[in-house]
Amino acid sequence: MRSEPFSEAELTRDGFLGGRLVVAQPRDGYRAAMDPVLLAAAVPARAGDSVLELGCGAGVASLCLASRVPGLALHGVELQPGYGALARANAAANGIDLAVSVADIAALPEELRGRSFDHVLANPPYYPKDGGTAARDAGRERALREALPLSEWVSVALRRLRPGGGLTMIQAAERLPELVAALEGRAGSLVVLPISPRDGRPAGRVIVFCRKGGRGAFRLLAPFILHAGPAHLGDGDDQTEAARAVLREAGALVLQSR
Repeated sequence: MRSEPFSEAELTRDGFLGGRLVVAQPRDGYRAAMDPVLLAAAVPARAGDSVLELGCGAGVASLCLASRVPGLALHGVELQPGYGALARANAAANGIDLAVSVADIAALPEELRGRSFDHVLANPPYYPKDGGTAARDAGRERALREALPLSEWVSVALRRLRPGGGLTMIQAAERLPELVAALEGRAGSLVVLPISPRDGRPAGRVIVFCRKGGRGAFRLLAPFILHAGPAHLGDGDDQTEAARAVLREAGALVLQSR
């Protein structure tokens, strides 16, 4: 758990969306890469919508979403105070209005428990509580390994959605059955987008979108391919044109009709 603020010496400043955003991140803690950018690209928000991010970290996903869709009412929740302070600072540095509550998502502040949102997005920890090797940095470990079951992340998200509101999550592909089971009977119009590193390679991530009370049929989309060619053959950019449009040009990942 990272409780204290980060010092300048502990931070790097990294560009996202082709430099549209510059975000401070810890050198040795949890560092955002492609996943929050992809998550933000898949949220079908419109100007004027209210959006809640559960586990916002340093704020990258919410800030990417705001860069693509101006005029949103954004609120983030982050468990670790050091990261919550970083999210506020990053929002201010990029001229984006993002309210951040430092809280456990299982015990949201009263102001959030009384609100409903048009969209909820989340990048829950990928690793189960007792699986794998612990990270050396406590903040990174807290961000990557779950303390709260994935099913509880789903429950919290659905409680905060208005009827018909959209939930967008990114998760490790191997945990897709667990995520779908948690949504069963509680949300519908479910769409799954596999994220594959290269054509013909197994998906490492999935993005899942659903609507509270939705009744549409389940849809499994063709994989979104990140890199061109069968393997990385040398230095240089080998992202696909579609990946560059999302990761560098703030393009949308359209999972369903708006």
